[in-house]
Amino acid sequence: MKNEWTTIAFLVLSGIGSNSLADQRPNIVFAFADDWGRHASVYAEVDGPGTENDVAQTPNFDRLAKQGVLFSNAFVNAPSCTPCRSSILSGQHFWRTGRGAILQGAVWDSQIPSWPLLLQSNGYHIGYTWKVWSPGTPKDAPFGAKKNSYSGAGRQFNQFSQYVTSALDSGQTETDSKLLLLKEVRKNFRNMLDETEGKPFAYWFGPTNVHRKWTKGSGKRLWKIDPDLLKGKLPQFLPDVPEVRQDFADYLGEVNAFDTALGILIDELKVAGVYNNTLIVVSGDHGPAGFPHGKCNLYDFGTRVSLCIAGPNVRGGRVVQDFTSLPDLAPTFLAAGKTKIPDVMTGKSLWPTLTSNESGLVDPTRTEVFSGRERHVAGARAGNLPYPQRAIRNKDYLYIINFKPDRYPLGDPKNLDEGSSEPTIDRLTNNTFCTLADEDAGPTKAWIVSNRNRPDVKPYYENAYGRRPMEELYDLKNDPHQMVNVAALRKYQNVKSTLKRRLISTLESTLDPRMIDEGEFFEKPPLAGPLK
Repeated sequence: MKNEWTTIAFLVLSGIGSNSLADQRPNIVFAFADDWGRHASVYAEVDGPGTENDVAQTPNFDRLAKQGVLFSNAFVNAPSCTPCRSSILSGQHFWRTGRGAILQGAVWDSQIPSWPLLLQSNGYHIGYTWKVWSPGTPKDAPFGAKKNSYSGAGRQFNQFSQYVTSALDSGQTETDSKLLLLKEVRKNFRNMLDETEGKPFAYWFGPTNVHRKWTKGSGKRLWKIDPDLLKGKLPQFLPDVPEVRQDFADYLGEVNAFDTALGILIDELKVAGVYNNTLIVVSGDHGPAGFPHGKCNLYDFGTRVSLCIAGPNVRGGRVVQDFTSLPDLAPTFLAAGKTKIPDVMTGKSLWPTLTSNESGLVDPTRTEVFSGRERHVAGARAGNLPYPQRAIRNKDYLYIINFKPDRYPLGDPKNLDEGSSEPTIDRLTNNTFCTLADEDAGPTKAWIVSNRNRPDVKPYYENAYGRRPMEELYDLKNDPHQMVNVAALRKYQNVKSTLKRRLISTLESTLDPRMIDEGEFFEKPPLAGPLK
């Protein structure tokens, strides 16, 4: 087993492959990690030292990014898994996907074109492993029938830290226990490769290990990520205390596990002789869960993600600053597969940027992105109400509209009223629904909530979980962590008005249901079909 581990490392590093399929349409591998934000060691090189990325360990992502194009300003359209994936699959703003625009209660409408099925209809073999779109992949969902699923070798990788720490506790070696999980990744992918029958393929690798829960202390135990190295490097909205540093180190450990699986996919492409004709795209569906400003927030920590693209016809070795929204991937994949891009797609192909020789801002039209959210988990607020937000982000500012500022952004603070039965640390750590249910349970949430009445902690609690005004505006040059809302300051009124007009104009022109009848479509369980 040790020899196999060494062979994997050698093949990934060496770039061994063939060019036997160079005359055919490219294969596509989309590696998409649940709850992985913009955290990769290569971003520490791009942004400079002093951030949490100094501690990240993603050698395979870094290597692929340097071979291809690394996107510094990639954003999701919605920081919640199902609406984000709906936007990616459809190539449209999430608010245009009917009931796909929410998490719990989502239903995919088969009238909405999706890039995997469009590629399949044009001769591609399609396959996926593990998560593509919640609440699953039924017959009429974006990846088609279950026959396209390649998960038969197992799914224990999705509980990576739980499995490996348990194996270590029972006397197994770290190398053997990790290799067993990586063999699942290898076998599932190899099973897909064996069934392509000479067709180009499109494969979605969707592990969920980066999604909570993780084993406490696993970042250091399994990946040698010392939480103390994060001291002084965490963003301002996270308390710089041992509990939070350890929690974040454990998150980075799961990112490292995903990166190791990425190395397995690269290895298998090279062994199969198709690496040089495969477009590889790697990203995540939003920022980390269970941390303030992360998942379910329109701040950068929730919407800005890692993204690299490498493969045939991609001019590599570049870092680009183009503002990119993940719905842009759908027309990019279709263009690569010489498949017609439906007019209904609002995403914009990235190929002009990918084939350029330039770095920095390559496409002068890519200067802004839009994001939003509606309902995440059911029951987060009384009446199952959503928390409707929309935002526009450019290089200088982030402007957010909170359409219902009387509601709590991350769910009602139930069980936290004076005189109520206070949730225990264990419940706050392990039970998402005991309070503030739009944020996943975990040690960071538990520490902030349980210490919320301390004078030094109360600002963190209010910033994360308190009600927010209808308008938020952040001056990113002076406030990169989006901590000081300047929307009410006179000197920013022209900026705010300009951004608001641009945002509202986009929502109206793309037929956002939130702009119709005061958002009735989303205020009640949405039943309407897709927008034309």
